[in-house]
Amino acid sequence: MDLRKLKKLIDLVQESGIGEIEITEGEEKVRISRQGPGGTPMLMAPQMQPMAYAPAAGPGAGGALAPPEAAPEPKGHQLKSPMVGTFYRAPSPGAPPFVEIGQAVTKGQTLCIIEAMKLLNEIESDAAGTIKAILVENGQPVEYGQPLFLIE
Repeated sequence: MDLRKLKKLIDLVQESGIGEIEITEGEEKVRISRQGPGGTPMLMAPQMQPMAYAPAAGPGAGGALAPPEAAPEPKGHQLKSPMVGTFYRAPSPGAPPFVEIGQAVTKGQTLCIIEAMKLLNEIESDAAGTIKAILVENGQPVEYGQPLFLIE
């Protein structure tokens, strides 16, 4: 199983609050649990994430981390991914992209496709305006809530 898939599964378990998930792909089997065997909490994963953010958040830089991400993006509306999956700019490999930077879009216009669990989901614009930035590369995995487009 791909390490990116494992990381996404771990993140999903942490974010969702579920206690355990087991995935089987062919002969490969992965079980991710928030608690170790015997019901003892596994502290490694929860401690790793706060420790990674603790130095930045401790001295007040946590507030400083959010504005740099938000600083270039408040110039327009962010269209965020409604799901975890693979981002595609075009309806098929040889077809032209749905939208390009600088193109005017209307509310409800299809901007991209996100493939999730072998289903192709058309993602529509939730605002009218002009595409100022495409924040994800074609074929790249995306997470729930990840910004995809900047619309001004």
